[in-house]
Amino acid sequence: MQATVGSHCLDCVKQAQPDIKTRVKYASARQPTLVTSAIIAVNLAVFVWVIAGDSAALTLGFGGSGGVTKRQFELGLNRLQLTLSHEWYRLVSNGFLHFGLIHIAFNMYLLYLLGQLLERELGRVKFGMLYFAALLGGSAGVMLMTGLRDVGINGGASGAVFGLMGAAVIATHRRGINILQTQLGMLLVVNLVLTFFISGISIGGHIGGLVAGVICGWVMLAPHWKPAPNWAKYATPAIVGIAAIGISVWIAKNP
Repeated sequence: MQATVGSHCLDCVKQAQPDIKTRVKYASARQPTLVTSAIIAVNLAVFVWVIAGDSAALTLGFGGSGGVTKRQFELGLNRLQLTLSHEWYRLVSNGFLHFGLIHIAFNMYLLYLLGQLLERELGRVKFGMLYFAALLGGSAGVMLMTGLRDVGINGGASGAVFGLMGAAVIATHRRGINILQTQLGMLLVVNLVLTFFISGISIGGHIGGLVAGVICGWVMLAPHWKPAPNWAKYATPAIVGIAAIGISVWIAKNP
């Protein structure tokens, strides 16, 4: 007695497969930190693009060895350039520009760690809104510091990363946990010390991003026993981002 193996026509097999939209949906569901991965990929792509234009940009440190290259300046944040040319895209694009391997490696490592924590908690849309609100807050901080002293060109994802740290720390604090007894709290403290005591680091960018992240995190990551309305979790980063843009524009137009 022999067993028979069933056969299917090609059309039947095709009809049994889910459509492209369904396959994309399931593939996307298996990527819980898709936005984090996408942001890291864009940062790395920009870094490679800058190096391809000028190999002098490939340095180990934070600020390079001989100033900024032409491609770096094209993406950088500079108060005079904003004031004269109104190149407002720099408020966002500067957050994807890095000066050296250590600079981008450190920022992307922290972004990866914080993204694993926050994107899973918030979801993709709200995490993306938090990230860009913090990025714009960092740009506003740079503009404020530029108004106090001559700080030249600025770039890097650290303002946005500080915002993510701020959001995570305030969420931890609101849950009754002493942040100084956590690795997250100590990470923030160490980075703040480095910000103020190492030259070449943007104080305004870090503090601006941190403030924006704390404001957003207070609402978006409220404890479950005192939750914020869901609409507020979308409105808060939007308002913070718009306010940061408004501050930057006001400073640029009132040098």
